[in-house]
Amino acid sequence: MTADAIRLCAADDLADGDMRRFDLDGQDPIVLCRIGDDYLAVDDECTHAIASLSEGRLEGEVIFCPLHGGSFNVRSGKACSLPCKQKLRTYPIEIADGAIWVTP
Repeated sequence: MTADAIRLCAADDLADGDMRRFDLDGQDPIVLCRIGDDYLAVDDECTHAIASLSEGRLEGEVIFCPLHGGSFNVRSGKACSLPCKQKLRTYPIEIADGAIWVTP
């Protein structure tokens, strides 16, 4: 695990298909998504307008903005549908000691 990794939660805290927002000290909020056994983290703020993606919905690998319905792939951060055009930042995730760690 990298020295600057931050513990988010226990791996069991998220069920398959769940997502949760995390506010990290000195960082922009991120949203952690669980897809099967994979945990993925991206910026929580939509790149189109100020909206929290964690308040939207997750369908497979796609997260939908609650404000205008634009969407992003949580694996790549790539914008999938308008009005979103700019990709989200993605974050490396590690699983250690039964916990999810992110490197901002």
